[in-house]
Amino acid sequence: MGTASFLKRAQALLRIRNQLARECLAELLAVFVLILITLSASAQMVTSSETKGNFLTAYLAGALAVMVAVYTAGGVSGAHLNPAFSLSMCLLEQFPWWKFPIFMAVQILGAFIASGAVYALYYDAIWHYSNGTLATSGPRETASIFATYPADYLSLSNGVLDQVMGTALLIVGILAIMDTRNKGVPRGLEPVVVALLVFSIEISMGSNCSCALNPARDFGPRLFTYVAGWGAEVFRWVEGRGRGGGWW
Repeated sequence: MGTASFLKRAQALLRIRNQLARECLAELLAVFVLILITLSASAQMVTSSETKGNFLTAYLAGALAVMVAVYTAGGVSGAHLNPAFSLSMCLLEQFPWWKFPIFMAVQILGAFIASGAVYALYYDAIWHYSNGTLATSGPRETASIFATYPADYLSLSNGVLDQVMGTALLIVGILAIMDTRNKGVPRGLEPVVVALLVFSIEISMGSNCSCALNPARDFGPRLFTYVAGWGAEVFRWVEGRGRGGGWW
């Protein structure tokens, strides 16, 4: 009886009643889960020299990570996970503009924290693979574990078009899935269908820039690599780094 009473009091004390705080924490957790799985798959692929993973497994892990993340926060925050999606909801007047910068900051923070977790998880593997140097280019580079980089042949203008077109396709697909006037997805399976959408984009549009399609997914981890020792090169357009795994 005493233990049950204590647990109830603790639960009441820890319960978060502010709706915005609940949404932000849900979004933070969902993005953390998403990036943790996505970058871990990329780290496993890169540090094992693709003996324990390849582009297909990395893309599949990223798509499944989307599914898990949407299930994690969908009922609380709507599981935006992506500033581009939050912006689209604002433009469609389905999300208040004043929440947009808050959600964007939380999404970037979640991606940044997850990047630190992946770095800790694969710390020994990264340093072993890189021969003790955190390189952003070359045969032993590891920057592409965290952020996406363009293929050697890609021009800046083609890279912009690649990201705009891929992100637009993602948003259109999600809106179509959510539209109740369309042929409905069975209730509860929406995250699965979104994951399939992400996977289809990855395997069809991934060769140019590795399918970031999400400012938070790319900027958060990129910022982490900057402060963790890779240096300012992570923010420069450098040839020879176009292999990082990614998703939307």
